[in-house]
Formats: sequence, C-alpha cells, structure tokens
Amino acid sequence: MAAEQATDGLVVVACCKEKRVTSSPIPALDLYEGWVVPLIRDRVAANSTVRSRVLVLSALHGLVTADTLVTTYEQPMTAEQASALSGTAPAGLRRHLARFPSTGALLLMEPPYARVLGPIQVPRTHLISDPMGRHDDIHTILDSWSWP
Repeated sequence: MAAEQATDGLVVVACCKEKRVTSSPIPALDLYEGWVVPLIRDRVAANSTVRSRVLVLSALHGLVTADTLVTTYEQPMTAEQASALSGTAPAGLRRHLARFPSTGALLLMEPPYARVLGPIQVPRTHLISDPMGRHDDIHTILDSWSWP
C-alpha cells in the first residue's frame, strides 16, 4: 500500500501543565512544553501544510488549531470541564475534518480527553494514551503519512 500524502492525517494532542510563561498570545502548539507536544512541534516545524492538520485539545480553550493564539493559563481537565467541552469539541472536530479531510487520525491523549472528542469520523484512528514511551510508534504513523 502506498504511503498517504503529506496532506493527509490529523493529529490531536492534549494540552499539558508545562507551558511557556507569556503574557502575549502565541500559537497553541508553541505554548505547551511538556507531554509529547515538543515532538509534534518538531515534526511539523514551520510546515504550514501539516501544521494545519494539528489540533490541540486544551482544557481551557477546547479544540483549537496549532496556530490559535493563546496565553499561559492553568486549567486542569476536570469532570466539569470535560462535560462542557464535550458539547463543543465534536462539532469543532467535524468542521476541521470537513476543511481538511483525513483518512487517519492520531490522538495523543489520555482517555478522559479522548472521550471529549466523541467518535472520530476517519477510517483509521490511533489512540496513544501513553505517548512518552511510544515515540517510535508516533514517528511510524507520521512517516506513513509522509509528514516531515
């Protein structure tokens, strides 16, 4: 089977506690310093084609694009936040997929975050809830999409 085009694939990564401290808004993907966000940030770098296919699920802001401007905040994913985001995140995901159709999705998040998204409407979805120990698996999936 041929590798998917670099314009295929969707990555949704959960936010994390470790953030840059900034009072000026910066792109969401550049705010987070922990979890597996730096690996994704390094893979997409300044490549706008693939960067547009990366979403961040923020406990405060909901589902945002990699380039949505945000500032430093502190908001854990509580049951109340998850419930509130469950009302908006699935529709945001559907809108994103309508704009950027994908045959594969890579979710890098713990199960409470994944539940917020609801069903992922792509043929192949990979949920990696322990990405810190699975960098090779992440790279294999991104490589199969011909991502840089």
